[in-house]
Amino acid sequence: MKLSKGGLVLKVLSYVFLIVGALMILFPLFITIITSLKTPAESAESFFSLPSSFYLDNFKSVFQKAGYFTYFRNSAVVTVTSVLAIYIITPMCAYAISRNMQKIYYKTIYFYTLCGIFVPFQVIMIPLVKYLGDLRLTNQFGLILMHISLASSQAIFLLVNYIRSVPPDLEEAAAIDGCSTFGAYWRVVLPLIKPMTMTVLILNALWIWNDFQMPLIILNKDPSTWTLPLFQYNFKSQYTFDYNMAFASYLVAMVPVMIAYACAQKYIVAGLTQGAVKT
Repeated sequence: MKLSKGGLVLKVLSYVFLIVGALMILFPLFITIITSLKTPAESAESFFSLPSSFYLDNFKSVFQKAGYFTYFRNSAVVTVTSVLAIYIITPMCAYAISRNMQKIYYKTIYFYTLCGIFVPFQVIMIPLVKYLGDLRLTNQFGLILMHISLASSQAIFLLVNYIRSVPPDLEEAAAIDGCSTFGAYWRVVLPLIKPMTMTVLILNALWIWNDFQMPLIILNKDPSTWTLPLFQYNFKSQYTFDYNMAFASYLVAMVPVMIAYACAQKYIVAGLTQGAVKT
């Protein structure tokens, strides 16, 4: 079908907007990569020039001088533990709420949980530090608990609405075959909500891995418990003039989340588009 003049202009403007947006996203990544592969002398000569060779000593310095593996391990432990807990807890809570929404008790819990979405973190930040200090939870365990708590509101909201689109008849058929309530949830419902579950997990994994504010207020007393974003903040101060080494540390920290997002992208797309067309 032939486009009108106005439609053609709109299409061209859309492509221009998308190209500009892509460049704004890719240019910082390009700078990070080329800077991490250049010598300090090359960076001093021209910050935006391409490296003359693949100079890998910046990465060696990061791992050898800065104790990078310790902070990488801390981030991995916090992220993996938090995501596993979110995967176990939130789908079960969402399933119980979605199948009992007609009861006032579950409806109250649901709307109370949703209140967490509308409360900015800055509002609870100061009371949070006080309460965690009183409970002696200013450590990695306390950080994990906070990540799980703050992730629950959005996760339950998304999963409840998704589970309600799963026909209860499937669970009734499973019950006739001898499945318990948990068996029907585990064998029937959980596989069917996999796209939305994976969407929730990967979005929270990206947030937890890159989170800076909560580690800053919870883990600031003990440097041995720092996560990567907190380490990189202090790393920048310690190695102010060694931009090559700093950018190498940023690039290494980006690799795990880029791999995770690439592997789970199809589930995110499926989770966001599932149910968009009424059948």
